[in-house]
Amino acid sequence: MLDLRNVNKSFDEEEKLDVVKDVNLSAKEGEFICILGPSGCGKTVLLYLIAGFLSPTSGEITLKNKIIKKPGTDRMMVFQDYILFPWKTVYENILFGIENKRIDEGQKKRMVMNHLELVGLTKFKDWYIHKLSGGMQQRVAIARALIVNPEILLMDEPFSAIDSQYRKFLRESLEKIWQEKKKTIIFVTHSINEAIQLADKIYVMSARPTTVKKVLEINLPRPRNKMSKEFLKLSKEIDHLVSKEFKKMMSDQSTDLSLKEMVREEF
Repeated sequence: MLDLRNVNKSFDEEEKLDVVKDVNLSAKEGEFICILGPSGCGKTVLLYLIAGFLSPTSGEITLKNKIIKKPGTDRMMVFQDYILFPWKTVYENILFGIENKRIDEGQKKRMVMNHLELVGLTKFKDWYIHKLSGGMQQRVAIARALIVNPEILLMDEPFSAIDSQYRKFLRESLEKIWQEKKKTIIFVTHSINEAIQLADKIYVMSARPTTVKKVLEINLPRPRNKMSKEFLKLSKEIDHLVSKEFKKMMSDQSTDLSLKEMVREEF
């Protein structure tokens, strides 16, 4: 369904700072993929390439055999920082995704209410965003992304700013939504336990320039028990891989350069 073939991304033509190097990645329809690696290695840049916000320096990204050249509603993004409209209610934020579609108003209302129910926010439909907790805001963002019925849901460390108990609740909620909706999800995280808890397949990424260090198929039964021998063994193996890559990043002075700034300059 989704294929990345020998994808490279560099910034700054003079310095030629390589961020993504020779990445090959694939996702089947309905598959839950986690991209895991040390902070700052280039995971978010990789996600932005899939979203079409950035173009690869070389290589090819295809969705259902069509080359991705720009953003589209077939790939919806859920960001770490929510990015909701504070002047709109919860209902209006979710409606925004389909507001300009040629759909009967009654059908639009039913779609919004169905997605409010999906994320457990029906009672809060008339609330404004500033009244919601961070976790509730992220559920609004997920509903707004899903209502357009994308082929792929792209998630950039969506729970990282949320406390551990609510994060656990959101992980479990996302897993239930994924099982119900059967959407392909590409989920960026730096949490090993989160990746094992959620993924069908984990791509462990190297230090910058990031490339695929190892691909792990996760065949543990759901819901997953993080105290099981298999879970702990996987966690130890991945921790060893990520720790090695983190040490490499700490010895490379170029990692002090902000990827966020470079991405902003390219937009």
